[in-house]
Amino acid sequence: MNHFDYIDQQILLQIRKDARKPFSQIAEDLKISNSLVHQRIRKLKQNGVIEKAEFLVDEKKIGYRTKSYVGIRLREARFSEPVVKDLKKIPEIVECNFVSGIYAIFILVYAYDNHHLRKILYEQIHHIEGIAGTDSFICFDTNFKRPVSLDSLAKQNKYEDE
Repeated sequence: MNHFDYIDQQILLQIRKDARKPFSQIAEDLKISNSLVHQRIRKLKQNGVIEKAEFLVDEKKIGYRTKSYVGIRLREARFSEPVVKDLKKIPEIVECNFVSGIYAIFILVYAYDNHHLRKILYEQIHHIEGIAGTDSFICFDTNFKRPVSLDSLAKQNKYEDE
């Protein structure tokens, strides 16, 4: 986005707390017009700042008791795109990132238990052409999880304007 101001920031803070909050309530809380809220949210969507609103599901409460980060080493860099395409077909993989260091790809996997994780690794991931090896990091518990801070955006915009 070329310009992200205080109103955009405040609207994002409001909808991040409750994506179903009526625009009229946001307008009232921020003491701005309802049409301004609609215009700003439309602009934020068009610029890709807001991608979608969704419900968050607690993985443990639906049976996924094992959470693991997995570092993937590739045989050669040319395998990166086809490997990601194949990883995307595995529903238990919920996040996939290109990274620097000894791993080319880092993924987040949810499994019912350690046995299920082992099956995902050995029967699916290790069978993908181009994967040289994996290292798994079992997550015992998530201490906190939060979205990226919006507080520093005003500072960033001021810095960019100078």
